[in-house]
Amino acid sequence: MLKLLVQRLALGVATLLAVSVLIFWVTELLPGDLASNILGQSATPENIAAIRAELGLDRPAVERYTEWLGDAVQGDLGKSLANKRPVIDVIGPRLVNTLFLAIYAAVIAVPLSVLLGILAAIYRNSVFDKGVNIASLAAISMPEFFIGYFLILFMSVQLKWFPAIATIKPEQGFFQHLYVTFLPMLTLILVVIAHMMRMTRTSVLSVMSSPYVEMAVLKGIPKGRIVVHHALPNALAPIINVIAINLAYLIVGVVVVEAVFTFNGLGRLMVDAVAKRDIPVVQACGLIFAIVFIGLNLIADVLSILSNPRLRHPR
Repeated sequence: MLKLLVQRLALGVATLLAVSVLIFWVTELLPGDLASNILGQSATPENIAAIRAELGLDRPAVERYTEWLGDAVQGDLGKSLANKRPVIDVIGPRLVNTLFLAIYAAVIAVPLSVLLGILAAIYRNSVFDKGVNIASLAAISMPEFFIGYFLILFMSVQLKWFPAIATIKPEQGFFQHLYVTFLPMLTLILVVIAHMMRMTRTSVLSVMSSPYVEMAVLKGIPKGRIVVHHALPNALAPIINVIAINLAYLIVGVVVVEAVFTFNGLGRLMVDAVAKRDIPVVQACGLIFAIVFIGLNLIADVLSILSNPRLRHPR
């Protein structure tokens, strides 16, 4: 078991290293010259050469990548080119906002989707099951911006229940934060809950055809107890994996939702940094997204192993 966990951890570190190379390489391929973009109309060959030397752009890419990665491991993500502030100070508040929104959505979406999936499996082919499946397919088919704008039109413009702009301020209290971010949270829930619910239903139903479940049915055990106590524990691995992927999406894939609701999160910061060619901020955001995605998948992998007795013990 320990050897298996070490292998998964080593694979995660290797994947993160490969992703860091990709992030640095992609930012190098952004069109235009960074020094010319910074200087604007005052760009002269001498000024461009001075800026390139100041930013280290005149050095080989491999040397710059090695220095950037070494500083990042030590917690130094460089300085923003837009305001000369440390990148960690720029992305810190935005990361807190994104994590708040992601946790807000996850606390509601995960238990609700698992519950709906279990109920759909218990009442298979019933009106409830068909209704939940139709609703989940509709939610999957609609893009995030459509759901967001529909909620704004219905719940902000017409009913005036919630604000259309999700702006978090330090002076606001916790419940005020929940109220302000309700619409983006609801948008995220409608996007991710369908995937988790359908996977829960499919995994439970696949286990329900097992011989030991059929024996439990023949013994007269109630169907709800069979699903919760016998089928669900053996269907946890795929459910954990799909939950991890959707939790990663709540942090990594919220760029569109943050843009729709003008939410000051990490995704919107990354888009603004790309527009301003603020390369250190872009690289830092990309690295954080990679760490979150790889870390959550690594945790899901470990939990899947722990939930499966056949993987916990040697054969």
